[in-house]
Amino acid sequence: MTTWRYSPQIFLPEFAPSRWLAIVLGAGLRRDGRPSNVLADRVSVAVELYHQGKISKILMSGSGYNPLYNEPVAMQKLAIQLGVHPDDILIDPGGTRTYETCRRAKQIFDINHTILISQRFHLPRALGICEALGVDAVGVSADLRDYGRFAMRFWQLREIPATLAALWDSYIAPMMERCANTLPSPQPQEGKNHES
Repeated sequence: MTTWRYSPQIFLPEFAPSRWLAIVLGAGLRRDGRPSNVLADRVSVAVELYHQGKISKILMSGSGYNPLYNEPVAMQKLAIQLGVHPDDILIDPGGTRTYETCRRAKQIFDINHTILISQRFHLPRALGICEALGVDAVGVSADLRDYGRFAMRFWQLREIPATLAALWDSYIAPMMERCANTLPSPQPQEGKNHES
């Protein structure tokens, strides 16, 4: 999930390819429930692609099971304010992690081709997860502003353990499960008297 490997799959908004749907990955809310700057930029880029006719639907995926903290609903409200028709927005409240967003997109929403919208530092990991899950994805960067040197450094450092967790979830754990499922079941030994 290295940056260089997925660089050809990451586009600026103006050069984004057309796909029927884009996924906006959650990125936190303000105290008042509005999207953080990072998340607002992701939604704004999705809306831009929508108005350009490059996408027809938007899947808002984030943490949404807490009524006091609902990323997808906050994203939906912002997108509607920016001119997206409500019928063109899908909501996934179970996108608590990038892996869960990609897994649920494939297994629950039956998405096989998509655009992932996030900041550039995050897209290689998201694209790697989608690749492992069999989702044909490209990324569109949503770096619309300067987020600050310290914030960027924090996110870049956070990508190290997050990428390791993604490797485990996407490759190692499924491989271990497949190996466990192919092991022969223990057979009872014949010819032994089990009476005491």
